[in-house]
Amino acid sequence: MEHAEGAGNSVVTVMIDDLDARVAAITARGIEPDERLTYGNGVRKVVYRDPDGNELAFGGVPPDSGS
Repeated sequence: MEHAEGAGNSVVTVMIDDLDARVAAITARGIEPDERLTYGNGVRKVVYRDPDGNELAFGGVPPDSGS
């Protein structure tokens, strides 16, 4: 992904099987997501950012998508 306005910063999205469990485990450690997105096709993305502008997101497909 070209991300010119964030040059030098990291943007990573990891697709995982159980998004809810992963987010719950992270929240249990005291870290809250900065953003939660749901796209028109049902794919969800939960975004975390650090003070330096790095972004780490976890994504998950809907259970009935067959993916």
